[in-house]
Amino acid sequence: MSELPGSQESRPRGLGAAGRVTSLAASVMDLHVRIALQEVGREKRRLIGGGVFLAMGGTLMLLALVAVETAFVVWSLTAFSWTLPQSLLTLAFLNVVVAGASLRIGGQLAKGPYLPQTLEGLSKTTRAVMGR
Repeated sequence: MSELPGSQESRPRGLGAAGRVTSLAASVMDLHVRIALQEVGREKRRLIGGGVFLAMGGTLMLLALVAVETAFVVWSLTAFSWTLPQSLLTLAFLNVVVAGASLRIGGQLAKGPYLPQTLEGLSKTTRAVMGR
């Protein structure tokens, strides 16, 4: 008879220990998700700041490009005695060639081999962090 109460006590104690381990695991996962969300908040601020500076740099580069193209048109008018339409057509042709080369190179660089596991992991992580 002494074995029967001992075996009954071991079951609730075992289930209690499993419950405590499950509770501990849930608590650790909750903490991990909270830390991840805080990190996303910090990274979001960093990325927004970086995006602002990239936009400023892009705008300034565009203005510099317009200035260089204007200088090219003025130079081609005086150096080669071209007419304004000839200078503008030459400039347009150069822009199309450079744009085509840039798009071709950019397309090749963006076409990387993405493993299905990588894409799946990224989508799962994004869904977990965004709470979806």
